[in-house]
Amino acid sequence: MYGSRAAASSSRRRAASAAVLGAAALLLAGCSSSGGEDGKEGDAGAGITQQPEGSDPFWVNPDGSAARQVASLAKSGKDDQAERIRRIAEQPTGEWISPENPEEQARGFTEAADKAGRTALLVLYNIPHRDCGQYSGGGAADGNAYRSFVDSVAKGIGDRSATVVLEPDAVLHLVDGCTPEEFHEERYDLLKGAIAKLTALKDTKVYLDAGNAGWGHPDQIFEPLKWAGVEQADGFAVNVSNFYTTDDSVAYGKQLSAKVGGKPFVVDTSRNGNGPYTQGAPDERWCNPPGRALGETPTTKTADPLVDAYVWVKRPGESDGECKGGPKAGEWYPEYALELAQG
Repeated sequence: MYGSRAAASSSRRRAASAAVLGAAALLLAGCSSSGGEDGKEGDAGAGITQQPEGSDPFWVNPDGSAARQVASLAKSGKDDQAERIRRIAEQPTGEWISPENPEEQARGFTEAADKAGRTALLVLYNIPHRDCGQYSGGGAADGNAYRSFVDSVAKGIGDRSATVVLEPDAVLHLVDGCTPEEFHEERYDLLKGAIAKLTALKDTKVYLDAGNAGWGHPDQIFEPLKWAGVEQADGFAVNVSNFYTTDDSVAYGKQLSAKVGGKPFVVDTSRNGNGPYTQGAPDERWCNPPGRALGETPTTKTADPLVDAYVWVKRPGESDGECKGGPKAGEWYPEYALELAQG
């Protein structure tokens, strides 16, 4: 189904840049920002600040791609553009843990966040046979490799605070027929194991990805989510890397919550300010669609008690793939970032 591919293929791309940001986080762990009088933390070099912890407890990476573009634009005297990209740079976004040195990445991000008194938002996207071999195909070589990956991430997190969004589209692709039947039993087992491993940590919350408002109906996915262990997770995530409005996403999430024991959920609002793109071929509407905008800024103060947070799981400004003039999936796309931040 088109909706699942939309969330899937665009989200996979983010993993490509996680290794680079992981290395940056290791440096940041030793030179994290300090608090200011207004309750915000910032990095003196880039001038990146973030919202008070009371409304947004998640950590902002002061050396992310958006922050680096802010610095570059400011240095070139393009102050108006720099201020637009600052709208992205000053918000916490998901750090997609890549398979290379996952323990070091998880440790680096959580140590930097801990030093700033914040929570790291991490995304695990390494399930075997991910994205059904499409644009973001790949993942761990087999079940044992995936278990080792999760073990490494858990060891890197340790007792520090973390919120983990687990495996975008992994369950959805079991439902829509994209993932071959022969891999279903193992995937359910791997997801249940990952949830058990991560929720056993002292201060880690886990939200299992549960699709989006445009792909189908909650009746199609609530039982597979249970088989994947959602009842043992802290909740589920909706609209990851997609563009459906917050209202539609919350409605979808509430319908689904009623079928999985009243579990709370988080909504990815990173690029849903103007809702989904409705023109062109359905399978192209998710890939760098024009005219989109940033959505609600990350916060745990939402309008519904079932919604634990609005989060930016997808990093706004990264390409969904080589379409509409964009670079490879997961690479920074400066022109698109400016367009998103314009609205």
